[in-house]
Amino acid sequence: MTIFKQIKNTDLFDKDLKKLLKRFRSLEDDLEVFIDIQLKLFHKIKQDNGGIKQITGLKKEYPRVYKATKFACKSLKGKGGKSGLRLIYAYFEKEDIIEFIEMYYKGDQENEDSDRIKEYLSSLFPDPQ
Repeated sequence: MTIFKQIKNTDLFDKDLKKLLKRFRSLEDDLEVFIDIQLKLFHKIKQDNGGIKQITGLKKEYPRVYKATKFACKSLKGKGGKSGLRLIYAYFEKEDIIEFIEMYYKGDQENEDSDRIKEYLSSLFPDPQ
């Protein structure tokens, strides 16, 4: 059974993942667990454990963009959900689609790339001229 109709990655997310996989070898498996548990709980069962927050102030109402701050990574032993990895994604609720936008390690980067998020949203819904 699939949890969401579709899960996609942006090209820049794929680059982030490839770079992080060199340091955190369990990341692909960790991402699958995150989808199966955290995303399912938050979006399908509507149970909030405080690990996912909506990013506000983006001037676009749809899709909603979220930041996951609780992301367990087996490669970071002893850290559990407070691994320091952050995941930014868009959720198209009507279409039931998740699209991953950015992933980063807080030791390398303090916050999400707001320009990347804005460019992503603009590419979906270009402003009329």
